[in-house]
Amino acid sequence: MRMRVNGFNPYLLVLTALFVGVGCQTTESKKKKEISTLRVHLSMPARTTAPGQMISVMRENPLPLKIEPHPFLNESLVTNAVVFDVMGGHAIRLTFDHRGALLLEQYTVANKGRHLAIFSQFGETPDQSRWLAAPLIQQGITNGQLAFTPDATREEAERVVNGLMNLDRKRKKKRW
Repeated sequence: MRMRVNGFNPYLLVLTALFVGVGCQTTESKKKKEISTLRVHLSMPARTTAPGQMISVMRENPLPLKIEPHPFLNESLVTNAVVFDVMGGHAIRLTFDHRGALLLEQYTVANKGRHLAIFSQFGETPDQSRWLAAPLIQQGITNGQLAFTPDATREEAERVVNGLMNLDRKRKKKRW
């Protein structure tokens, strides 16, 4: 039996190349595939007996709300999303398409004093989906942009925004 001492195993080389080339995804490529959902519901008046869903927004100081069962805005209407710095933290700004801007204006003008309940799923595990915020409607939003401070770390907020922008890019690609 003869053995080559100075040779190498070509099968091992191919296997190693497969693991390095295919098996390891960079975080950049994962970020490009990540998508997020977004649902904006309207809270119901406090004394209503109409059927709705009870939720709790904010983990540290929970705010119980009864919300309309169906969202009036969702991720398909978002054209831009950014995380930006505010005093003491960060916030998310969503820009909606023409239809979304009209819906946002209609609902906020007609429902001053109520809350917008904002839900997002930004990952596959249950802790990566939650009610992010419940801003109080103080005036009508007529510019098509909704800004809020999320109940999320900066990293989670960036994942929400990144997932919404990836979804928008996919939608635009399909149109062309």
